[in-house]
Amino acid sequence: MSARRLKASPKGHGFQDFCGGPARHGLCKLSGVERRFAILHANCQGEPLAAALSLSPEFRRAYRPRVYLNYARQEIPQADLDRCGLFLYQHLGPEWGELASEALLRRLPPGCAALCIPNMFFRAPWPLWSGAPGFDYRDIYLDRLLDMGLPAQDILHVYLRTPLAAKFDLAAKLEETIAIERARQRHTPVPYLDHVLEHFRQRPLFLTVNHPGAELIGHAAAGILRALDLAPASGPTPPTGYEDFFLPVHPQVAAFYGLAYGGPDARYPVYGATRTFAQYAAAYVGCRLAGIDDFIGYLQVA
Repeated sequence: MSARRLKASPKGHGFQDFCGGPARHGLCKLSGVERRFAILHANCQGEPLAAALSLSPEFRRAYRPRVYLNYARQEIPQADLDRCGLFLYQHLGPEWGELASEALLRRLPPGCAALCIPNMFFRAPWPLWSGAPGFDYRDIYLDRLLDMGLPAQDILHVYLRTPLAAKFDLAAKLEETIAIERARQRHTPVPYLDHVLEHFRQRPLFLTVNHPGAELIGHAAAGILRALDLAPASGPTPPTGYEDFFLPVHPQVAAFYGLAYGGPDARYPVYGATRTFAQYAAAYVGCRLAGIDDFIGYLQVA
């Protein structure tokens, strides 16, 4: 493999292995030479991470970040890879073909550093979430009740009033999402899960299952900068750009997990409006019963 990857080390990481000699903070170029690309091959977390990394003056002087969306299967031109001085990637397995991490690493030029970065996902506040296609933010319990053909009023009564813990093993679902995230974290030398587990009950760290908020983006960016032996950010992490939607939390879930947020009267930003969880659930049911697949579009106008 032509690219050499950074390894976790309590002493941090210099770039001497990639530049042919000691050159602290990745400044392995002569003064006046154009900054090289820092390519981020990532999902929707890539743009916020690029913005947070750019708050480091040393990162900003050395690199021009460019994000390629992995989930959209955006191809990376070889010309961009040839100009790449730093390749930051979320791990993708061989089933991704030419976009698999190992395949992309083989295409990097000599001297290009590469680092696997976090791909953060956490389902704890939303244990009934499902990634099944065809509808945004699927909820397995609401879908089950809808499939039974019940009227909207009965669906919402059962969904909001029936004890969830009697129907779902919420403790097991928490352990399941933690196990999934531990497996994801093994691909990267940048830890983040301990921070999530320490703080997710006190304050929301995610906006949806895979949209970390600014605190967690900043935490991950700080870990990346430490791994690269670059100076830390010089200012606070900016908003992620996804703050217009916070996936509402079922009040029973908040009570079961001991969350300091997510009560029945809590209101959430929902694409320009604010809704309680009950109002959000009613919109979900109304959209499904109307035969509309575009739930995000429905929420924006309903």
